[in-house]
Amino acid sequence: MSRKGDCLDNAPMESFFSSLKTELVHRTRSATHAEAKAALFEYIEVFYNRQRLHSTLGYQTPIEAREDMITALAA
Repeated sequence: MSRKGDCLDNAPMESFFSSLKTELVHRTRSATHAEAKAALFEYIEVFYNRQRLHSTLGYQTPIEAREDMITALAA
């Protein structure tokens, strides 16, 4: 457990929320809460996890990186 004020613990989530705001929130308007919820789900599950390349993962998607990790552990 880290101490209060240790900003490095929040870095991955800060990066995610920055991407989320830049790529989805500030570019779209939702008429209803349900529409916003559906757009958020689609962004995370369809785009962010399956299509968007992540530099920290060697420019792979999280799904590809996980499959590579599982393959490496199985070998």
